[in-house]
Amino acid sequence: MHIKYPPLLIFLFLFFLAFAFSSEAQILNIERLRMEKDTAKHFQFKTTFGLNVFNRSAGIEDPVNLFGYNLDVNAIYYPKRHAYVFVSNFDYLRINESDFLNFGFVHGRVNFNRENKVNYETYLQYSFDNFRGLDPRLLAGGSVRINMVKNDRVDFILGLGGLQEWETWQHPYTEEVVQVSLIKSSNYLSLRATLNDYVDVNLVNYYQVGYDRDISDFRQRINSSTIINTKITERFSLTNSFDISYENRPIVPVTNVIFAFRTGLSLNF
Repeated sequence: MHIKYPPLLIFLFLFFLAFAFSSEAQILNIERLRMEKDTAKHFQFKTTFGLNVFNRSAGIEDPVNLFGYNLDVNAIYYPKRHAYVFVSNFDYLRINESDFLNFGFVHGRVNFNRENKVNYETYLQYSFDNFRGLDPRLLAGGSVRINMVKNDRVDFILGLGGLQEWETWQHPYTEEVVQVSLIKSSNYLSLRATLNDYVDVNLVNYYQVGYDRDISDFRQRINSSTIINTKITERFSLTNSFDISYENRPIVPVTNVIFAFRTGLSLNF
C-alpha cells in the first residue's frame, strides 16, 4: 500500500517548528519531558548532552572504536493563558563502521488555557528509528487534559484524545518498504510530584489503540516512563529516566518490547 504524506501536514509541521524557534517557545512521551515547574518564569530552556568516545582493543588486529552521543533539547514558553512547547531528542551509537543506534524525534505542542481544570492541546511530531527500520513517523493529534489534582507539590492529569499517524517501515529481512496510516485513540495518566526542594519525580503511562483494516484487528501501544530529577545547584541537576514500550502487533517483525535507562547531567537556564 502506497501512502503519500499530505502536503498540508508537512507544511503545518514546518510552520510550527519555525514558530517554536522564533517565539522561544516547549513538550513526548511529552508529559514525561515537561520541565521543572516555575510559574515565576515565562520561558524555560533545558538541554542535556552526553558523549562517549573510546578505543579499547584486545589486539592490534581487532580494534574496537566506539562513538556515541545523546542530545535532549526542551523549551517551554507561556506568556499568558497558553503554553508553547518544543521537545527534541537524538541518540546515536556507532561501533567501528557499524551504526547500532540512530533514533530521534522533534515534537511541537500548544496547550490552550493551561491553567483551567479542563484544557486542550494540539501537537505535531516527526520521528525516526533507523536501527528498527522506521523512517519516518509523522503524526498530528490533540487531546483534552483534565487536571485531577493540581497544587504546589502534585500534578495529576488525565489526557483523552486521538491522533492520525503515518509510518514508513523497512522489513528487517526482505527490505520491503511498508507504509501505513492509522487513526488512533491516545490517552495518558501523568503524575508529577515534588518530594522536596531537591527531588522531582514524573510518572507517565500512555495507551494508544487503532484499528488496522489491513489485518482486521487492533494495534495497541503501551508506554511507561519514570523520571527522577535531582537538583545539585540552581544551574545543574542530575536526571535519571527509565522508559519501556510495548506494541502487541508491530507493523514489521521487530522486537515488540523496548526499554531505555538514561542518566545525565542537565544544565538549566
